[in-house]
Amino acid sequence: MEKEKKAIALIYDENYQAPVVLAKGMGYVADKIIKKAEENQVPIIIDQEMASLLTKVDIEDYIPEELYQAAAEILVFIMNMDKNLTK
Repeated sequence: MEKEKKAIALIYDENYQAPVVLAKGMGYVADKIIKKAEENQVPIIIDQEMASLLTKVDIEDYIPEELYQAAAEILVFIMNMDKNLTK
């Protein structure tokens, strides 16, 4: 049985104490979140385990402390992508 697609949009600013869940959804809503990210050239990271954990966080809430390390790794990956694109 195929698992339903999940998508979570995070936002982070250096003034935030942690990333915030901006949007989340499954199935059709997940497709819309992904499409909007692609249209706006927002990096997309595929991590099923992280997505499953983040679906439990309410929209506009900070991610829980136990996910800080994983989120930090994703942010570093994205920052490195940005650096490589601007070279």
